[in-house]
Order: sequence, then structure tokens, then C-alpha cells
Amino acid sequence: MADQLPPRPHHGGIPVRLTTAQALIAFLAAQYTERDGVRHRLIGATWGIFGHGNVAGVGQALVEAGPALMPYHQGRNEQAMVHAAVGYARQCGRLSAHAVTTSIGPGATNLVTGAALATVNHLPVLLLPGDTFAGRPADPVLQQLEVPYAGDVSVNDCLRPVSKYFDRITRPEALIPAALAAARVLSDPAETGAVTLALPQDVQVEAYDWPAEFFEDRVWHVRRPAPESYEIDRAVRAVRNARRPLLIAGGGVHHSAAEDALRDFADATGIPVASTQAGKGSLRHDHPADVGGIGHTGTAPANQLARAADLVIGVGTRYSDFTTASATLFSGPGVRFLNLNIASFDAHKMAGLPLVADARAGLEALTSALEGHRVDSAHHEAKAAWETRVGEAYAGSEDARPTQTQVLGVLDELVTSDDILINAAGSLPGDLHKLWRTRSRDQYHVEYGYSCMGYEIPAAIGVQLAAPGRPVWALVGDGTYLMNPTEIVTAVQEGLPIKIVILQNHGYASIGGLSESVGAERLGTAYRFPSGEPLPVDLAANAASLGMSVLRAKTRHDLREALTRARAADVPTCVYVETETADTVSGPPPAQAWWDVPVAETATRPSAVKAREEYDRQVAARRRHL
Repeated sequence: MADQLPPRPHHGGIPVRLTTAQALIAFLAAQYTERDGVRHRLIGATWGIFGHGNVAGVGQALVEAGPALMPYHQGRNEQAMVHAAVGYARQCGRLSAHAVTTSIGPGATNLVTGAALATVNHLPVLLLPGDTFAGRPADPVLQQLEVPYAGDVSVNDCLRPVSKYFDRITRPEALIPAALAAARVLSDPAETGAVTLALPQDVQVEAYDWPAEFFEDRVWHVRRPAPESYEIDRAVRAVRNARRPLLIAGGGVHHSAAEDALRDFADATGIPVASTQAGKGSLRHDHPADVGGIGHTGTAPANQLARAADLVIGVGTRYSDFTTASATLFSGPGVRFLNLNIASFDAHKMAGLPLVADARAGLEALTSALEGHRVDSAHHEAKAAWETRVGEAYAGSEDARPTQTQVLGVLDELVTSDDILINAAGSLPGDLHKLWRTRSRDQYHVEYGYSCMGYEIPAAIGVQLAAPGRPVWALVGDGTYLMNPTEIVTAVQEGLPIKIVILQNHGYASIGGLSESVGAERLGTAYRFPSGEPLPVDLAANAASLGMSVLRAKTRHDLREALTRARAADVPTCVYVETETADTVSGPPPAQAWWDVPVAETATRPSAVKAREEYDRQVAARRRHL
């Protein structure tokens, strides 16, 4: 019965007899995180697709537990289930996560991409793939990969390099230390990511007498480590000695809920703030200190400041190649770095002064220690000029087919601070990073750590589960849509009113442009017949066939009406628009900084020869910061 789980300890510590799977679900239902005095459920729900490797174990345990103790969501694709769980975790500030259960074989290997995305972005998700028999009564079993040189290897070992913690539960009692370790890593702000507990199908159903204490409510405190006084003193000296400091806000600002602390720091010191893709929205777009995105997809004001900076203050960033323009952006003489990060690994990057601490605690300490210190930054005119450029990119005729940036402009007119925008891949991340006017701390949800095509729609479901009542938009191109539309069915089934905007440009527009720039001549990047004619694919009809309400827009005027209706809709709704690709009037601003994609060193085709010449010119500007 549902009200019998999770079992509570009796006085005297009488053991509780359950299967391994039942014990795992009962344990998970009793785990909580706590930060700043607020408690959250660690595992808010479990996603699952069932097969012979988990149906009798975890599946049966979920039936025993019931939805009140462990809610269950039915997925259509294992990778998509992980994306949904990641979207949920990010929206919850990493304080609550979802579990994902699969069968053995292809169901388990489908988790790998989602696991890599979670770990790259430091977002918690618990993976529970079924595994082959621990006792090996029949060997091999259906879907087992035989490895001649190792009898204890299964396809689940593919998850080891993309997991922050991995264990295979080959005996029931081994679950106790493994489950505790899993919860520790999931709740650790410096170590979190994908956690995998591989569950042999025979062990899942094996009963054991579990100590009652295993099922007691357990609270995992999410710490806010303060910086050491030694590191604060060095950081303060560095800031006071800098004439042209620039702060880069990374995803760690959001993960720490440090937005207010960052605003207070910027208000007190006058130091301008640029943002990575993960950090965008750390300040509102209209805050005087905000200069927009940094790096290859960043704004001109931010990158101008970066080139001249003598001190770069990185807060919660891991300095990806897009942020550093492949190590060519920070070119000021004697530029140094000060890195505030909860992870020591990231705090020491760029040979910077490390400030190992929680982002909020570190910013508060810096603001206090820098009392009275203020810099003059002449970025306001450049910021105003960039805003004019944004307006030009957003503008267009009401009766014409819109460009991609004009679609963003219409959406910009309609949204409020309640709306959440989700994107991950293609040319949209660059346009959004440069142009989008972020209105709230969690409005901008662009997954650019792994930049995974197909993330957007399932992630929108996870975000909607975490933020009911708020408009959640998944922005996708046709290439991304075709990667992973299956969870539309899940949104329809669960009545989640996500909004999907499909921008049809007949191919991989982003990679097409990149292909042209490196001399590959757009090979394999267009969705067209050999004649050049577009394929007769109707993605709007596809979305409708999966159960969505679909609105088609041909002009900018149509688009405004469709987006308005979609925003107000209480059912999953798709807005389909074919975008203008041959735009020479109001396209997005070009890249404001370089990105290193190696070009063929020898070639006969003129496009590749020219591309290599440009590559050699750009790469000469790379420097190592030591």
C-alpha cells in the first residue's frame, strides 16, 4: 500500500524487509536538501521507460510507493528524460532533482548524452539504469554486450566518464553506502552532476532486512563556504590596484542565488559586469553596470572592455573557449585574473588569484572589504550604441516574412519577467546572447555548456514542472526540432502548457555559416533536394499530430498574434514560422570575437585556402595567461 512507504523506523530499530528497488525508492523519498534555512525535497520525482531490466524492480517499487511519495513521469526517449530532469534541477537552483530509470541495453546507453550535459553544466540528476544479472544465471541475457576480456563490464560503464559518481549495486546491502554517496554528490554544490547507480535486474528484486535508520528523513545541508581572509586580502588588493577591472558573471551566480549580492557589488564599486551564456540574467539588462554577453557570441561593449581590462574578476565561470574567444580576448598588457568559484579546479584557471568560496558569500565579503572603493567606467555610451543595434536587428516590416532576430524582437515585446526562454543549439544561442534583454534572474535558460540539440523541448517540460503557472518557451530551429520532438507527447499527456516556437530555415543554419567560413562550403548543412528546393516537410503538422495546438505565422504581424495567443494558452502550443534567411537589413550583429575552429592546413579549393589564411592571422593573437 502507498501509505506503507517510505517505511519509518520503529522504536528499537526493527529492520524493514524490502526489495533493493523498494528500499532505494523509500530512501530517496526521505532525502532533503537545506540551504539558508529552507528545506527542499532532494528527489522530486522519477522519470521512467520500462523494459525487462527495470520493470519488475524499480517499476514495481514505484507502484508500491505511490505518487504521493514518489511521483512518476512517463517519458518517450531516455535522453529526453534526462534533459527534462536537468531543466527541472536548473529551475530549482540545484536544490531539487529528478531520478531517471531505464532498462538495460539501449535504454541505458541513451542516457549518456544527457548525463554528459548534466555533468558539464554542474546540474544534478540521478540515473538508475537496469543492468545485467549480478548472479549470471544466464549469460548473456537479452541486450547484454559481451566483453571477452572482462566479465564484469556492461554498457552501463559508458556512464562512468560522464558521471560525478558511479556505482554498480551487486548486493542489496551495497545500496546503503552507495545511496548515501549518491545523495552527498547530488547535493554538493562543488561536485554535483550526473550520478549513476547501475542496478542489476536480479538484485533489484532481491529482498533484504534493511536497518530502519536507513529510511529516516535525512537533510543534506548545501553549504555556502566563506572565503579565507588571506584570499580576501589578496583579492581586495588586486581590485584596488586595478584601473580597468571587468567582472564576468558565470552560471555559478545563478546556482548560488547570488544575483542580489552581485547587484550590490556592482552598485558599490561601479565595476562593469559581462555575462557568459550560463550567467546571463545575473543583472537585469537595464542595470547600468550590465554590458551584455562576453566572448564569441558576446556584445561589442563587453568585448571592448575585456580587451582593455587589467583585471578580470570571474565569478562562477569555468572560462570556456566561447567566453575567452579561444584565449584571444583578454589581450590587455599585464592582465590578471581573480576567480571566485566554489570549485577549486575552476578558481585556479587562467593562472588567477583563487577565491574559493560560494559566489554569494564571496561577493558579500568583497563588497564589504572594498567599502568606499569605486572605479569610473566609460562604457555607458557603448552600451547605448549597442542597444540601438539591438533595436535595428529587431525591427522589420509588419507584412514581411520575419528574420530569426525579428522573431526574437516580437517575443521581446510580449514577455514579462515571468517568462522563461529555453534554447541550447544552433544560431539562436548567439543571437540570444548578443540581443536578448533579460528581465529576471531565471528568464534566460540557454544550455551552452554541452550545446545539445534536442534539449529544449524536454527541458521546457522540466522547467514547467518546477515553475507551474509561468510561460515557458522552447525556441528551436528545424534541425533541433527534428532531433528530439518526442516529449511533446509527454507535455500533452501531463497537460503542461509549454510553448514551442519552431523557426523553419531548412537546415543547420549555424553550422552552415561555420562550414562556409572554414572552407567546407556548407556541405551537408541544408535540408534540401539536390536541386536546391526545400524538402516538403511540414513540422507544424508533425507537432499537431503529436497533440499540440499549432499556430502558423507567415508575417511579423501574424507572428505577434500567434505568440500572444500561445502565451495565454493553457495547453501545449506551437508557433510555427518560416524565417527569412536572405536578410541584409536587420540581421544579427557579426561575431564580436574569434572562435577557434581549426582549418585545413593544405587544400586546393580557394575557399579553404582563404579560410586558412584568416585562421593563421587570428591564431597568432592567442596567448597563455601564466
